[in-house]
Amino acid sequence: MGDQKKIAVIGGGAAGFFAAINMAQKHPEFDVTIYEKSNQLLGKVKVSGGGRCNVTHACFEPKELIQFYPRGGNELLNLFKSFQPKNTIEWFEKRGVKIKQEEDGRMFPITNKSQTIIDCFMGEAEKSGVKIKTGTGLTSLEKIGGKWKLEFNKEKKELVDAVMIAAGSSELIWDMMRELKHTIIPPVPSLFTFHIKDKRIDGLMGLSVPNAMVQMQNRDIKTNGPLLITHWGMSGPAVLKSSAWEAIFLNEKNYHTEVLINFTGQPKNEIRKQLSVLRDAEAKKLLGTFTQFGLPTRLWKQLCDCMNLSDRKWAGLGNKDLDLIATELCAGVYTINGKTTFKEEFVTCGGISLEEVNMKTMESKLHSGLFFGGEVLNIDAVTGGFNFQAAWTTGWTVSENVEK
Repeated sequence: MGDQKKIAVIGGGAAGFFAAINMAQKHPEFDVTIYEKSNQLLGKVKVSGGGRCNVTHACFEPKELIQFYPRGGNELLNLFKSFQPKNTIEWFEKRGVKIKQEEDGRMFPITNKSQTIIDCFMGEAEKSGVKIKTGTGLTSLEKIGGKWKLEFNKEKKELVDAVMIAAGSSELIWDMMRELKHTIIPPVPSLFTFHIKDKRIDGLMGLSVPNAMVQMQNRDIKTNGPLLITHWGMSGPAVLKSSAWEAIFLNEKNYHTEVLINFTGQPKNEIRKQLSVLRDAEAKKLLGTFTQFGLPTRLWKQLCDCMNLSDRKWAGLGNKDLDLIATELCAGVYTINGKTTFKEEFVTCGGISLEEVNMKTMESKLHSGLFFGGEVLNIDAVTGGFNFQAAWTTGWTVSENVEK
C-alpha cells in the first residue's frame, strides 16, 4: 500500500474521466475525485460523431498521426509512442467495448452509440472508486506548502496532493491559470464551415464532390477530401480541415477572405491537358451536357453556364476557353463571408502554452503537482477522432506520472 494521496480532476469530460479511471486503477490507494461544474458529464462524448462517438482514428504510426494536429503535433509525438490509437482500442476492448473501423479510418464502438462509451466510463469509475461531484465548479486554487487548496462554488474547500486540469475551453479556468503565471494562447474557433454566397453554387445544396482541394488565396496550405455544397456555402472534410489548419489566419481576417476551390483535386496543368484531349475526342458534344472529372452533373452545368460555354460544342472551344475552364475547375476564387460551427463538435485552438508543460509527464513546469490534459491545452486536430485521441493520450500520461 502506498500513501493515501488525494487527487482532484477538474472537468468531467473525455480527458478528465480517462485520467481519473486510469489513476484509480493503477493506484487503488489514491483518493480520486472528478469535479464537474455543470450537471452533465461527458457532454462532447455524447454528441460526437452524430451521437455515435468517433473514439479514435485507424492511424497507428505516431509520425503519421501527428500530421493531423495543426497545433501540438510535434509535442505529442513521444506521447503517441507510449499511448496511441492501438492502445485506445485495446483499453476499451479489455473493458468489453469492441471498436470498429470505417472506410475513412474513423473508429466507433461497434454498437454505434456514444452511450456505450459513457456507460463504460461510468462503470469503470464506480468499480475503481472514483468519486464524481457534478454542479461543483472550481473558483480558486492556490499552492500551500506541498499541497493544493481548492475552493468550489458551493463554499466547499479541499486540500489535495495533485490537481489535473481537464476543463476544456473554459475562460474561467484559463484566468486561474494566468494567475498562476501560465501563458494562454488566445483561443480561436477551429473546425467550422464556410459561408459562401455565389451564383456558381447557388441552389446546389446537398451536392458533394468526391475529392476537392481547398486553399486560402496567397497561402500555402492545401487540404483535400470530399466537399459538400450546403445552403449557406461549403462544408465537408476538405473545408473542415482547411478551417483547422487556417484557424488563426481566418480569425485574423474575421472570416472574410478569398478561397481557391479545386473541384477536381488534380493539378491545373493536368486538367488543361485532358481538356485538349476531350476537344479532339468529343468534338461534336455540347460542353454543358457532357460532365467530366467526376463532378456532379448539376454543378458541371452551372459552372459552364456561368462561363457562358454550356451551348458550345467541344470542337468550337479555343485555347483561351480551355484555359478558362481549367482555371474555373482547379482554382475557382470564392469569397468566404463568415462561418458556421460544424454540428455540435465545436473545437477551439489555443489554450495553455505547451512550452510551459513537461510534455513527457503533462505536469506544469511552473508548479509541481499541477497536471493538464485535453482541450485546455493548445492542442487541436482535424475532425475524425483525433481530438479524442489527444484527450486519451494526455489523460493516460497524467495517470502514469501523478504518483511522482
